[in-house]
Amino acid sequence: MSAVAWIAVGSLIAWGWLLLGQGFYWRTDQRLPRRADPARWPSVAVVVPARDEAEMLPVSLPSLLVQDYPGEAWIILVDDCSADGTGQLARELAARYGGLPLTVVEPGEPEPGWTGKLWALRHGIALARRHKPDFLLLTDADIAHEPDSLRDLVAAAGAEGPAGYDLVSQMARLRVESFWERLVVPAFVYFFGQLYPFRRVNRPESRTAAAAGGCVLLRTEAAERARIPESIRQAVIDDVSLAREVRRGGGRIWLGLADRVDSVRPYPRLADLWRMVARSAYAQLRHSPLLLAGTVPGLLLVYVAPPATLAAGLATGDTVAAWAGGLAWAVMTVTYLPMLAYYRQSPWLGPLLPLTAVLYLLMTVDSAVRHYRGRGAAWKGRTYARPEPDAPPGRDGGVAPGRDGRAGTDVAPGRDGTVRPDVAPGAGPDGAPGTAPGR
Repeated sequence: MSAVAWIAVGSLIAWGWLLLGQGFYWRTDQRLPRRADPARWPSVAVVVPARDEAEMLPVSLPSLLVQDYPGEAWIILVDDCSADGTGQLARELAARYGGLPLTVVEPGEPEPGWTGKLWALRHGIALARRHKPDFLLLTDADIAHEPDSLRDLVAAAGAEGPAGYDLVSQMARLRVESFWERLVVPAFVYFFGQLYPFRRVNRPESRTAAAAGGCVLLRTEAAERARIPESIRQAVIDDVSLAREVRRGGGRIWLGLADRVDSVRPYPRLADLWRMVARSAYAQLRHSPLLLAGTVPGLLLVYVAPPATLAAGLATGDTVAAWAGGLAWAVMTVTYLPMLAYYRQSPWLGPLLPLTAVLYLLMTVDSAVRHYRGRGAAWKGRTYARPEPDAPPGRDGGVAPGRDGRAGTDVAPGRDGTVRPDVAPGAGPDGAPGTAPGR
């Protein structure tokens, strides 16, 4: 056989393994488990880290405020040094919509050794623990929930014990309206599932762990056992790191696709999607030049070789190359169709997956270049270098006060129209809620 034919056959073998041996990652049937309603609805603290989210909050925050949840629930929005009035807008929305009580916390800039989002979560979780909730719902400021989303998540988690889950995470349905969103976004979720097959994640005996950070319901006891968020304080891909720590601590986790949880953030231009992927792509490879060196030819073999060898085989009369390349391309397309159907996109986008894979490959290389140029993972005005393994969580392990010296701000009116009192100072040395120091 020719060299081109060998490449085509190698790609076909790879796709045969991906089709049958990678946890059936291409299937989209992992949806929220349906369970009977609990006899007593657990209490839930909803923690929302937000940095410059004034554009997203009018759509996302009301969906949390009006949650139809039978048990006790409240919202803590952590304003991470926003410059666009995010915190004040959150208060105004809470006053307008009522519903679940809301607290806005302003913790100030993160201490060395913490990423911004995890620093915000640290404060939100510490404040939530003062009221001893049974669960924490960690959700992003660009995520909109249907009114029964919280009820469904808690019911799916089930009771504490071997039959229940300690972490339930749904991958929010991302927006697909612009040309670039249609081309890139379904593939983003497809590639994520290929790395972390949902069915494999959901097996209790599996070592594979992952979560989708936009919507994570976490049992408080499991969070404390896994030392969340101190144990992952430097993680750029914090959702996967969180799931790994929960599983390492003996917790049961579940991950699936959402039907009633949506991301409202637009990515209208390729540049927007490029930034979103490039900020963490090299971190996914653990900042390893060796892994990058293996990823580049691997992606080329799996995604680019099928159409390339088909074209070369047809042009040169190489029957083996043409048949093997064409069959590999067909298998690739078929595995992508369920994700396109989930996103309600045309199946004709399926054969374009090699093009999207090339874009992702370039984004990954760009992510590595940024890292070695000292720009690291950049997001919303902050740049994170490679994590230091022994960096301390903070000077004293406590939570710093906000910019105005307070732990929080007034709580907006609740369902009954009354105004909840301001949150009392915590046990930390500075009057703010204290948390345990990281490792």
